[in-house]
Amino acid sequence: MVVNLSDKDSIANRFLAEIRDANIQKDRMRFRRNLERIGEVLAYELSKKLQYETEEIETPLGVAKVKLPCQRLVLATILRAGIPFHQGLLNYFDQAENAFVSAYRKHHKDGTFEINLEYISCPDLSDAVLIIADPMLATGASMDIAIRELKNFGEPAQIHIVTAVASRQGVDHIRRSHPKAHIWMAALDEELTAKSYIVPGLGDAGDLSYGAKIQD
Repeated sequence: MVVNLSDKDSIANRFLAEIRDANIQKDRMRFRRNLERIGEVLAYELSKKLQYETEEIETPLGVAKVKLPCQRLVLATILRAGIPFHQGLLNYFDQAENAFVSAYRKHHKDGTFEINLEYISCPDLSDAVLIIADPMLATGASMDIAIRELKNFGEPAQIHIVTAVASRQGVDHIRRSHPKAHIWMAALDEELTAKSYIVPGLGDAGDLSYGAKIQD
């Protein structure tokens, strides 16, 4: 299942427009907050696909029956760009356990790159619902590797991939590699540059959130 928020008009369009806008995105705090808000909207939409059980809640005046989520959730994010996006999901799934993956592009002089994974912290994923967030799904390589590594901690019952902006190529890659995974996005862009950046995209989400880094 692939869900694209941009297929329907909503307030998420405003948050998306601002993280794309080259002038507004100069404000790092606003950029991070908009990523967080997109994460919140996607968390709400995703919540509709979870399993629920009816519980009785005692109020000051009686007993109310309420359907509450009943699955164990694990929120994973790819550092560093995913941190504010992850927080948006955590604002809604506040009882979830958390996992963190450090994966980055190791660039070579010829313009090519490979994905390096240096660190992973994760609870038991056996029969859990894994929700993994990265604001940009470009080639899909980082997400693919992250999911494969996370599965070493147990086989999840479901996998949900959450991203702000995805490329068509990235979505196709994930659907081939993890056909049972659900993909949630705020926008789908059709083009990748020769250096595998999404066009029109928004630039480097990590740099825009936290400042430029030195490429090694």
